[in-house]
Amino acid sequence: MRILFIGDIVGQPGRKMVARHLQRLVATNRVDVTIANAENAAAGFGITPGVAQELFGLGIALLTSGNHIWDKKEVEGLLATEGRILRPANYPDEVPGSGAHVLNVQGRLVGVVNLQGRAFLLPIDCPFRSADRELAQLSRVTDTILVDFHAEATAEKQAFGWYLDGRVSAVLGTHTHVQTADERLLPGKTAYITDVGMTGPRDSVIGVRPEDAIPRFLTQMPRKFTVADGPSLLSAVLLEIEENGRARSIQRLQVVDE
Repeated sequence: MRILFIGDIVGQPGRKMVARHLQRLVATNRVDVTIANAENAAAGFGITPGVAQELFGLGIALLTSGNHIWDKKEVEGLLATEGRILRPANYPDEVPGSGAHVLNVQGRLVGVVNLQGRAFLLPIDCPFRSADRELAQLSRVTDTILVDFHAEATAEKQAFGWYLDGRVSAVLGTHTHVQTADERLLPGKTAYITDVGMTGPRDSVIGVRPEDAIPRFLTQMPRKFTVADGPSLLSAVLLEIEENGRARSIQRLQVVDE
């Protein structure tokens, strides 16, 4: 099975990149299913029902998220009714939505888990123990399991990859918006990358206009962030997963529009 995972889609520029390039990427790479992180897809912060349907209409089967999933007020109702949009599974049980989902891809079941790190982020439930809980359920129905680990610290992401090595098909880092060059197969044949990268404006500070981001660092004063414009990029990874759930390969992809 060949799975395309698209990194954090940021605002309209990111959605336009998906619209322009996804169909070609799927055909060229013989992709069986596409998954994407979309927590910043609505004007750079959060997601709305309309944006979610737009992305589903482009051919994305499931959307993962992270700490910005709560940025739009209508998301609570959306998560309560749309199982194809995940929020991190290590939020408390009373939080709307789910952190895991099983896709049926041409008769083969693919489990997807969304978890959020705690280093430099909110101190929610332990992602390691939450992963144990989710895997105990998913492993009953499928050997093919992908994890979107939405986290800030490289060390936490690497530790998480080693923790799940041999237990899942892939651990894919999101959140920092910069694609890392450390994709590899761990000894247990789990595909790993620290960060898949961003799909959105290239000439930006992780998607935001530099003229908004720089004064924030200089003054430490609150400032409204606006999604940048100009050339955009699409960052993703292509996974090849064996029938037994072990990863055969992981390949970084990046498309840049000038």
